[in-house]
Amino acid sequence: MVEKKSLVCIVCPLGCNVEVELSGGQIDSLTGNKCKRGRDYAISECINPVRTLTSTAKVLDGELPLVSVKSEKPLPKKLLPECIKEINKIEVQAPVHISDRLICNILGTGINIIATCNVKDKSIAKSVIS
Repeated sequence: MVEKKSLVCIVCPLGCNVEVELSGGQIDSLTGNKCKRGRDYAISECINPVRTLTSTAKVLDGELPLVSVKSEKPLPKKLLPECIKEINKIEVQAPVHISDRLICNILGTGINIIATCNVKDKSIAKSVIS
């Protein structure tokens, strides 16, 4: 059975409407892209879609209760719900610094979850303000 997918390419400002026909998980035809990057995007999106994951993690004894986090590289889209569950399990001790690895090799992907902001220790933040 042939499956048809319509995509809008997000790689460049042209926003090409790409039409893809697949059968058995293989691409039979791909039309509408105006550059190679659009072709590569459509292939990736149909065969192995990936996304950069952004979320938050709990912070213990921090001036803020949460720290923003992201995946160092895009993760397979199908793993995002499980990755979020893993992030929700952790509690990191303040202080937290930008680029700290909070989870290494999440779900065996080889990709780390890192902090994207600084969170000071609650006691240090109070003494600076006083």
